[in-house]
Amino acid sequence: MSSRIIVFGAGGRAGRRAVAEAVARGHQVTAVVRNPSSYQDLAGAGVSVVPGDVTDAESVAAVSAGHDAAISAAGRMDMDSSEFYVSAAHALLDGLARAGVGRLVLIGIGSVLETAPGVAVHDTPGFPEEARAFSLGHSAELDVLRAAETDIDWLVIAPPPVVLDNEAARTGRYRTGGAQVLPVGDGGAEGFSYADLAVALVDEAETPKHHRSLVAVAA
Repeated sequence: MSSRIIVFGAGGRAGRRAVAEAVARGHQVTAVVRNPSSYQDLAGAGVSVVPGDVTDAESVAAVSAGHDAAISAAGRMDMDSSEFYVSAAHALLDGLARAGVGRLVLIGIGSVLETAPGVAVHDTPGFPEEARAFSLGHSAELDVLRAAETDIDWLVIAPPPVVLDNEAARTGRYRTGGAQVLPVGDGGAEGFSYADLAVALVDEAETPKHHRSLVAVAA
């Protein structure tokens, strides 16, 4: 059944893949970017490109009205990671609630997953400090979501802690877990593609199976 899905951060690699996956399934998609004139290539059958600020609840509410689910692939490298992700989490929960959108699926980062009980990848010895600071922003976002008193049914999907493949073809297959890094699958491959991450995102936007949690995905 066709739904209306709004994608924040639609101009990035993950966002573009999510838009394409949703449209391919027959959904109507609103692609939210900061500057639509730079992303007109996103526009097409089933896709409307609109300006919006994921860190501003008023903006989120205005663009989200009338949608069935939201996906957030938003990120910014020109501001502090914690400041951005905390602001975005608050704004999404507030704005989507005002707009009557009950489902929110966010892209997390694999480095927040645990390698051992209570030990995140970004806390392991030798993890690069700059990457750790970025990962801690995602951790702070999770803290906001977990502490929120909200009716929004949110979910954070975290791919493996590796560089995702933007060229690999969509397989439509993935495994899910909990808050721990998933072991390498039977095929022995550690990698994961943006295309299959998009499949997981749209699956959960269409038919929620996980709720108010951090879920690892892998090939």
